Amino acid sequence: MGINILGLGKYVPEQVLTNDDFKRFIDTDDEWIRTRTGICERHMAGWEPTWYMGKEASLVAIKKAGISPEDIGLVISCTATSDFHTPSMASVIQHETGAVNACAFDINAACTGFIYGLDTARRFLETDESMKYALVVANESLSRFVDFKDRASCILFGDGACACVIEKSDKLFASHLASDGSGAGYLCARALDVAPEVKIDKDFDDGFTKNPLHKLYQNGKEVYKFAVNALPESFERISEKTGLTKDEIDWFIPHQANIRIIETASKKLGVLMDKFIVTIDHYGNTSSASIPLALEESVEKGIIKRGQKIALIGFGAGLTYGGIVLEY
Repeated sequence: MGINILGLGKYVPEQVLTNDDFKRFIDTDDEWIRTRTGICERHMAGWEPTWYMGKEASLVAIKKAGISPEDIGLVISCTATSDFHTPSMASVIQHETGAVNACAFDINAACTGFIYGLDTARRFLETDESMKYALVVANESLSRFVDFKDRASCILFGDGACACVIEKSDKLFASHLASDGSGAGYLCARALDVAPEVKIDKDFDDGFTKNPLHKLYQNGKEVYKFAVNALPESFERISEKTGLTKDEIDWFIPHQANIRIIETASKKLGVLMDKFIVTIDHYGNTSSASIPLALEESVEKGIIKRGQKIALIGFGAGLTYGGIVLEY
């Protein structure tokens, strides 16, 4: 069973941070950032909470889908930057959108979140005959976790949200989800730590870098090595399931992490960059929101059309990775 995407909606914060803005507080410039990452600007949440961005994107998606929010049976929020430890962002969004009959929960698969969320929603639709629609939301406020003293990582990330309403259909759909937890420490942000005054008899060292509480740590070299292989591997696994070749795919939408990662992965896969949707220049790395934001923009511009075959490929902290091939 496949899915039909009925409506897509996005929300990006009002505040925009250009590369030149970083010169005010770190040693960098536009050329250094642009040539190494492909990023020119990114949106940064100011007053907007994560749930608010998700709610706004969801309302647009629901309106475009032309359905009543009361007919939504499932709300999944994909986020690594929740406003609360509890409740879930999905529960807040469920209430704020009027999806009163939906169950709701969050998925944290970092930058692969939308892939995990969309595939999970499809499985719910397949197994629950009474469920008509599902709402999948990817919403991130990475700016609140970035260490702005770390020149290598703070320039990469932006904030935003994108949502989609889906229904079950007989369209093409195939997925591959995976994780390599041995690399979890390469990209992490700690939530809680044992108070330094507490004495314990056992060593509970998790091996993760002791970054300042809540701040993002990234081992760029290891993440790069992982990402450039994760993209082609994900598609190859899906190709094995479906028999589809790369030539039969109209568009590839990868996680927008870094233009160098995308370019290297495209060479490994043997696909020209002309078939890759790239929006990192004006969004930056928005984690789970990057793939749906690129999808939404491409649909709005008429680049992606109904009936085309799309490959969505994600990779990120966890280390998670995976892909979906679907007919739009």
